[in-house]
Amino acid sequence: MRSNLSSMAPRSLAVKDGEHLGLPVLPNMRAAKEQLKPDATAVYVAAHQAPAAIEEAIEAEIRLIVAVAEHIPIHDLLQIHSILSTQSKSRLVGANATGIISPIGRCRIGFQPLPTFSAGSVGIVAKSGTLSYETVASTTRAGVGQSLVIGMGGDVLAGTNFVDALRVFEHDDDTKGIIIVGEIGGRAEEEAAEWIKDYKRRTSNPKPIMALIGGNLRPVQLQINDAVCTHSVEDQSSTTTINCTAQKRSLYIKQSQAFDTLKDQGVRVAEEPAIPGKEYLLAVSIDRSNLCPCIVASPPTTAEDPYIEARRFPFDYRAGLDDNLIPSIIEHLQLKPPSTKPLTRIIHNVVNLFMTKEAFVLETRLSILSSSDLAISSARFGFDDAAFRSAQRQADVHALRNMQDEVAEEVEAEKDGIVYIKLTGKGTIGTLVNGAGLAMNTVDALSLCGGPVANFLDTGGKATAATVAASFRLVLSDPRVRAVSINIFGGLTRCDMIAEGVVVAYRELGVRVPVVVMLRGTNEGDGQRMIAESGLALHAFDDFEEAAAKVIELAGGEEEGE
Repeated sequence: MRSNLSSMAPRSLAVKDGEHLGLPVLPNMRAAKEQLKPDATAVYVAAHQAPAAIEEAIEAEIRLIVAVAEHIPIHDLLQIHSILSTQSKSRLVGANATGIISPIGRCRIGFQPLPTFSAGSVGIVAKSGTLSYETVASTTRAGVGQSLVIGMGGDVLAGTNFVDALRVFEHDDDTKGIIIVGEIGGRAEEEAAEWIKDYKRRTSNPKPIMALIGGNLRPVQLQINDAVCTHSVEDQSSTTTINCTAQKRSLYIKQSQAFDTLKDQGVRVAEEPAIPGKEYLLAVSIDRSNLCPCIVASPPTTAEDPYIEARRFPFDYRAGLDDNLIPSIIEHLQLKPPSTKPLTRIIHNVVNLFMTKEAFVLETRLSILSSSDLAISSARFGFDDAAFRSAQRQADVHALRNMQDEVAEEVEAEKDGIVYIKLTGKGTIGTLVNGAGLAMNTVDALSLCGGPVANFLDTGGKATAATVAASFRLVLSDPRVRAVSINIFGGLTRCDMIAEGVVVAYRELGVRVPVVVMLRGTNEGDGQRMIAESGLALHAFDDFEEAAAKVIELAGGEEEGE
């Protein structure tokens, strides 16, 4: 992988031509393109500045654009993908991605921890940054190394997906084997499974492929297993759920608030409850496969799966709703005049609400009234958290949030940038992990080993000693917890800094339960030594199976029934 690289400042900053550390500093991508003729660019700016920087790179026709920022407003990304769909010069990796690195070519565009990488023959593509680091470290320890590692990123709208990466690996002579690291949510893993099945059918000597999916076992995991292994499994439903969200970037409002919002748009709301099995589904959401908004519609059904007859009708974000789609929606809903005219009006109103209020899902159920008019009988509305937090937009929508209705610990966690979710059941093991993918996989792995887990906790990829202390307080606020499992992979986060935070928090909080600490990555030796020499009831490991066995033992053994 050979690339001329460039870096630039966002438009909002006044930057003049100059030098820093002997390297050129340029005011914009156009100047960089003219003077340096780069093949690739890395967008290292905050979430609210990233969209303009990415668009500028597309305008300059830079071939590879790597965006690392997380929490970019989703409607900004919809606009970017609309722009990308009209051209063939630029490819986006990310957003919310660790980047792309070729250990063989000694080229990195991103922020991966270099000490864990080694030149080799395994191609890796991952949603999760920390899980990709774990995978890299494991292949390095096994002596096989990596040919190319692509951080797909955990964003809802990833510019480069698993199938894109698989196509590269298929034709890369340096890649002899492939590893996919996914997370539950969306269809990217299912689409990868479909591609792998086709690849095995059309290739006489396919490269070996293995896959890991973070998040509790779901149908998509079984389908991936079918694709990468030799045994056969029935095709599964594409419906997936997420128990532990990677990014709490959403706001769901009450149905009464959704009804008020609809009334403000001039949409009729039903006064009486709908008759079961007689409602039509109409929603505006995001098509993660086509990277654009879409209408989702279904005629009434009494099936157990209410979405079994649902069909998507995608449309371009910048062009807006294409009126030519409406006859197809009407036909699929099996509506007859005179109900088609009010349906058309409702579709336009709901799409307008989706666009202007930066929603990510507006799901409604429609009922036909005796007058043949249509009214919305139920509504479930979700809005993008990042629009407000990252870009300070949509304050009126987010003023509808009522924290009194939420879990107090989860609200408290937000203040420190932590994602904390208390799990149901008899969990006795508290978890403290950096990175959503690694956190999901830690919960999965402990559960598979028979360990009853009490919570999901993601400190974030940039955890500090203070964040660790805040995380400890959250985990220990749960009286069920009898032992704590800390799993940290240091990329940007240094293991010695985390170890210091663990020791300080243990002492200051007067922790009374044993803690098992697994540290890997940047400065892992220093961190493990600090834990071992602390004199506290802290147990340091660099092997997960050993760490899992220890924390399960300390928490009182395996869960009954395992």
